[in-house]
Amino acid sequence: MRLDKVIEQNLKTSRKEMKRLFLMKKVFVDGAIELNQHRNVDSQLHEILVDGQKLKTSHVYYLLNKPAGVVTAKKDAKLQTVTQLVGEEDRPAALYPVGRLDRDTKGLLLLTDNGQLGYDLLQPHAKVAKLYRATVNETVTTADVAAFEKGIIFHGGIRCQPAQLKILNSEAGNSEVLLTIQEGKFHQVKKMFLARGKKVTSLVRLAMGPLILPEDLAEGAYRSLTLAELRQLKTYFR
Repeated sequence: MRLDKVIEQNLKTSRKEMKRLFLMKKVFVDGAIELNQHRNVDSQLHEILVDGQKLKTSHVYYLLNKPAGVVTAKKDAKLQTVTQLVGEEDRPAALYPVGRLDRDTKGLLLLTDNGQLGYDLLQPHAKVAKLYRATVNETVTTADVAAFEKGIIFHGGIRCQPAQLKILNSEAGNSEVLLTIQEGKFHQVKKMFLARGKKVTSLVRLAMGPLILPEDLAEGAYRSLTLAELRQLKTYFR
């Protein structure tokens, strides 16, 4: 949550009173004077002291193992959404998915009500890597690996950033690969393989940045981030 909002909610200040606290240098984050009113903070990660009082935040962070057929959205008129997989008792109004997975794509999805964190994780300069396991309907070759490393060009001339493609097994009609990208273009993984004349028949996201899909998290299930996992995201709190 933005630091100014934390102060207003915890101390019930007016905007003018909140700004005066910054001007008087009475706002501290992790022991240092903080002048950036818009800094994103969480009391699980930061010590927030304002005029001698310790302030608290109450954000939620969930890892969801998204199943196929569920829409990555907050609302949909016809289809089940990823936020609806979260129990009502765990679902604040501002809960939303960070980034998106196609309807038929499975795997790791981060859900949070910390909108600023979600925004910063998706910025190109953050270079948050996403790891996918894909099944492809053709033989994947070392030439494909080289093309991905160089940067796939979509039909129409759009060039992707270099990506790491690792072949797990390759045979006619069925190849298994791991793919790491740092972008989030619409249907990007599928379009990258289509540009090579191949079709993705199954796609699972295994990791996003430091977050890894837990092996024991069933499809459609979710859990809160551990404190260790949340701490791995601290660098993205700006």
